[in-house]
Amino acid sequence: MAYSTGRLTRNLVRSLGPGRHGDGNGLYLIVDPSGARRWIVRVTVKGQRNRMGKPMRTDFGLGGADVVTLNVARDRALEYRRLARQGLNPKFNQDVVVPCFEEVARTVHVERLPTWKNSKHAQQWINTLAEYALPKIGRMPVSDIGQPEVLQVLSPIWTAKHETARRVAQRMKAVLDVARSRGHREGENPVTVVIDGRVLPRVKAKVKHHSAMHWRDVPPFFAAVTQQPGTAAKALAMTCLTGCRTSEVLQATWEEFDFEQLVWTIPEDRTKTGAEHRVPLTEQMIAVVEPLKALRSDCVFEGQMRHKPLSNMSMLMLLRRMQTDNITVHGFRSTFRDWASEEANVPREVAEMSLGHKVGNEVERAYARSDLLQKRRELMERWCSHVASKC
Repeated sequence: MAYSTGRLTRNLVRSLGPGRHGDGNGLYLIVDPSGARRWIVRVTVKGQRNRMGKPMRTDFGLGGADVVTLNVARDRALEYRRLARQGLNPKFNQDVVVPCFEEVARTVHVERLPTWKNSKHAQQWINTLAEYALPKIGRMPVSDIGQPEVLQVLSPIWTAKHETARRVAQRMKAVLDVARSRGHREGENPVTVVIDGRVLPRVKAKVKHHSAMHWRDVPPFFAAVTQQPGTAAKALAMTCLTGCRTSEVLQATWEEFDFEQLVWTIPEDRTKTGAEHRVPLTEQMIAVVEPLKALRSDCVFEGQMRHKPLSNMSMLMLLRRMQTDNITVHGFRSTFRDWASEEANVPREVAEMSLGHKVGNEVERAYARSDLLQKRRELMERWCSHVASKC
């Protein structure tokens, strides 16, 4: 880790690279390799000594630099040093400024960035808090947030937007749990009490199914798709043939395709289940993607930017241009599943594995390690023949 000293400026706080950057008087800006920025202050508490009998230095966190400004960090560092000179440990002194909810929330968000599969999920995490929680409790010290404050955030959306409210509650709970673990609050997490049925009413979640086309209507639709120009039509055709999720298709790269073994392997970091998913390639699938090799792109379905995939909205917009009512891209997975049950009459596990679903509990999966590739290949060949029967 790099180290630098000297007075900091607002521009330096935003632009300095990884390392420990001193501002003087024990205040440091820590920039992690991930880009996360936070403040610490190093103080020597009067009267405290280590095993060697020397004065003991201790580091205390002052919050994330994206929320705590340079001037606020200096003020907090000054307060910590004042307490230390009096022989008071800032960790146990109640006069130390407690971070506000927004500070802790943004710090938790940055710290968890490496754990999310993609930037979209990471942004959604903080966006829901920014929209519903931060305007009401963002500037409150985390130590002061109790059931009334949690209720203030959740009550307006608990029944009208229950799924959103549930996610907001989960994220608020995570923020307050972290605040407690760092000594900024005590007692039971108020979110737990509010949402467990003792305060807010129990709401039965409504399952919203994606609109799906009947499997008998797919052949003429697919024939129409193949007549559409552009890469989005190719991606939609591949989605119909494979039954894969939108992101799995759009983010496909050529290195995932083995045209000798006729297998498309979607790596675990791109699947919803977190497990590798092998898709048996059929002649209809190959006919869709093979012409795209001429683009010499890293992505199979390249978007407007070179070597970048199509946007998530590209296939949906194509459906709208084709004036296909009440149909979603994700719905083709349901269409395939209905066909597999009603027409193909295959075992449940073959159909479910074809969609990349986990089958059985953990014990069953531990003993049944085969992904039934050959049986799924036979099923996909039958499905693709049905889909392309009007071409």
